[in-house]
Amino acid sequence: MKGIIRAAFVALACTLPPIATAAAQSTTTGCWSQSSTFSAQTIRCKGGVTIVVENGARYTLRDRDGNGRVDSVELGSKALLLEVPRGRTEFRVITPQAIAAVRGTKWAVDAAESRTSVFVVSGRVAVGRGTGRERVTLGPGEGVDVEAAGPLTVKRWPPGRVAALLARLDQ
Repeated sequence: MKGIIRAAFVALACTLPPIATAAAQSTTTGCWSQSSTFSAQTIRCKGGVTIVVENGARYTLRDRDGNGRVDSVELGSKALLLEVPRGRTEFRVITPQAIAAVRGTKWAVDAAESRTSVFVVSGRVAVGRGTGRERVTLGPGEGVDVEAAGPLTVKRWPPGRVAALLARLDQ
């Protein structure tokens, strides 16, 4: 019985949000963990950037220009909801399939093994593959699914799909 309880405790601990990851990065990226729930963690960064991280997401905060402020995120799996204030330099989310870049907007990026989905809550987001020249620009309520090949097709996402993604991020 003790073994089962111990195993359940370890399993629960493994599902908690990666608070230590954000805290460890705070000195180099100017970010800190503000709050955490069972399904998501909120990270606040210098310059007004807010990142909501889905539980279990694999990500790395980056400061590309070395000014002490996060300006990109490498996302390997799961979802992020980002809010970047107007007037900031370009902010990027880089996944295995796509690069999403913005200035002043709120958007979500969901990275899976073979597809990255990008959805815009407000503002505009440019999305393209890491290779190639094809790019699309998304506006509020629009999304795109990026796979290794095929066209980048902008679609207005149905309310159910939007609600399901945002619920994973406590929105």
